[in-house]
Amino acid sequence: MRLQYTFELNLILDSERFSKLLGRVYSKSEYNDDDIFVDHSLVSKGVLVTYRDKQYKKKVQLTVNPNLILDGDEPDKGNAEKLVRKLEKRINDYFGSAYTLDDFTLSKAYFTTDIDVRSRTNVGDYIRVLQRIGKVKGFSPSRDDKIGEDISFCLDGNSNGVDFRIYDLEGQLKKQLEEVESGRKHLREDIKKSEGLLRAEVRLIKSSTIRALTDKFVASDQITDLCGRGQRIFLDIFQWIIPFGDFYKKNKAVELICKTVTEAKIRRRMLRLVALVPEKKSLLLAQKALGYRRIGEVMEEFHAIEVSPVTLSKRHDIKRLDNLYKYM
Repeated sequence: MRLQYTFELNLILDSERFSKLLGRVYSKSEYNDDDIFVDHSLVSKGVLVTYRDKQYKKKVQLTVNPNLILDGDEPDKGNAEKLVRKLEKRINDYFGSAYTLDDFTLSKAYFTTDIDVRSRTNVGDYIRVLQRIGKVKGFSPSRDDKIGEDISFCLDGNSNGVDFRIYDLEGQLKKQLEEVESGRKHLREDIKKSEGLLRAEVRLIKSSTIRALTDKFVASDQITDLCGRGQRIFLDIFQWIIPFGDFYKKNKAVELICKTVTEAKIRRRMLRLVALVPEKKSLLLAQKALGYRRIGEVMEEFHAIEVSPVTLSKRHDIKRLDNLYKYM
């Protein structure tokens, strides 16, 4: 599994220092709505600089693409220090050594991977069955207007500072193509390459979440730690949300449970959970309705027999979908 990383760094300044910085790039920056100025001068080097000129908060934001900074290499434990050094140099050069990396707060970190499920049809089939998961402990279903509700399964953390997205990449790019006026040729090329791809994103959206996960307090140390453990963090959250196992129609799932699970008590609970998921329209609500304190034991048994407790809809015109983890 290959991950793409994105880091967001923020620096809050008083009006005088903010105006001084913005004045240096004002003439070459791109103005957006809501008093946002974007400087693209470092984009080719992996850094997008945004100035947010709000009335009560003046903020300089760096959106960092580590893969680009490392010339296409995936950030990991082996090259995390190299990434930090190169990013520090870009920041020093851009700000004339007035600010360093650790003057910024690491406010967000995105981990993204593309899962090749082989065809556009398969992408749609997976989205349909994943949407049936509904609520997950610690998360609630959400909408992301940049993606589109019909081609995605989106969850926002209730209070944990973690958001999750999995969506039809081709469909999202087509939606983006309809909304932009420039860069359409490049987008069309990306659309051709994206057929059959599910894009999955784990987003850490609070600085407090990043501090808790890394146990580090400055940006350079946090980035180093996240690069070393990015895949583990991504998979832990992915596995928390999406159950392991092949997807079947309910009758077939029942048949497999009855055939492979020998312990009567656990088998009854598994059969009840399979029936409750479509009834409650949520895996979490089904687990609660089951009323079994050690629900982890039930889920582990589903994992062991490689059958998902989330089943295909009666209206779904397929009988089986491979375990999504097979493609990862």
